[in-house]
Amino acid sequence: MQIRELASDYSVSPQIAPEDLAAVAAAGFKTVLCNRPDAEVPPELSAAAIRAAAEAVGLHFVENPVTHQTLTAEVVAAQSAAMADAGGPVLAYCASGTRSTILWSLGQAGQLPADEIITRAARAGYDMEGLRARLSGG
Repeated sequence: MQIRELASDYSVSPQIAPEDLAAVAAAGFKTVLCNRPDAEVPPELSAAAIRAAAEAVGLHFVENPVTHQTLTAEVVAAQSAAMADAGGPVLAYCASGTRSTILWSLGQAGQLPADEIITRAARAGYDMEGLRARLSGG
């Protein structure tokens, strides 16, 4: 498991497994946010399997699956709402962490300067330069 912090209350990770959830809880996260559709994973990594493991260690679990084709303003708003309702730090995951980073970045547009969003993502290993126009309101 590779947790990469974008903000004090939001981190991303590539795919996690049920056995990772105790460490996620021990790290202080309150919510796990799944951005990976079940069609991309085997049954043992399905949202239901991760949800069961998360809830077993006292974590809240939210599903907001997204693909590049289904990335809409509504999906970004759902991600932002889940973050706002989390009651503490959020760990969002997908295949590589990129989609979870894109959702965070788009949700921060208008709240943080585009340069800051891009820099935070880059420090975590994600290139959001291609979103600059959208992050700048363009």
